[in-house]
Amino acid sequence: MNEYVIDVSITPREGLLDPQGKVVLNALRSLDFDEVADVKVGRLIRLRILAPNMEVARERADEMCRRLLANPVTEDYELELENIS
Repeated sequence: MNEYVIDVSITPREGLLDPQGKVVLNALRSLDFDEVADVKVGRLIRLRILAPNMEVARERADEMCRRLLANPVTEDYELELENIS
């Protein structure tokens, strides 16, 4: 078995309200960072899992996201894998 670190980046879907992102955008603009056009606030989940290969690791992480980690109605997610063994 190989060990993998998988970073799961979860963000609000395009077109949906992101109240936290709006607050951060307004705060940045109040600090004269007017070049910022938009802000999305999400979360990062780092998993360390054992799997026979990277394909299986990605499939399992994807299943975890679909079943628990991300809300498929309001959130998108991306996976970034690294083999650490």
